[in-house]
Amino acid sequence: MSDFVPNDVSVASTKAPERWLQGIWLKELPYGLVLVLTLVGVAYTSFTKRPTTAYWEFLVPVTGALCIWSGWRSARERKEEFRLIWTQVLHWLAFFAAMNLLLLPRVQDMLNADATGLAILLLLALGTFVAGVHIPAWEVCILGVIMAFFVPAIAWIEEAALIVLLALVVLIAAGTIFWWIGSKRQA
Repeated sequence: MSDFVPNDVSVASTKAPERWLQGIWLKELPYGLVLVLTLVGVAYTSFTKRPTTAYWEFLVPVTGALCIWSGWRSARERKEEFRLIWTQVLHWLAFFAAMNLLLLPRVQDMLNADATGLAILLLLALGTFVAGVHIPAWEVCILGVIMAFFVPAIAWIEEAALIVLLALVVLIAAGTIFWWIGSKRQA
């Protein structure tokens, strides 16, 4: 008979990285959600050609809550928790006021919907980055930087929409051809 004993350690070691990745995924999910919500707002504003005040007003407390959630781990005492909440509430109220200044009818007469969407995204990026510095939470800072990078990217995409559409069609066609060739080889 053989003295072979199945190695359960290898099974456990392959599951550990999966759990670790799931933990990271769940930890970073709120930041990705806020980023997606922000981009949806900019895309909707650009598509409909009118600012969506209610959407941006909804996104301000969501982002503020994310900042409070992120900073909560560094607050050690009740006094620090209270300070975190009030500084973030005041910070996001200031952003809310600046955003509403952009959405005033007289200002909207001077800006088109694309410019308004990009200006609000830039304000949100700056507000998010500064909130991350004050919390301190590097994840919030990175979220703010990513939002800021989307400002020129969205402006470029708006200008180069036809080129981007053509590139997308070429990529889809190439992917379809490779998939079709791969399915023929397997058959």
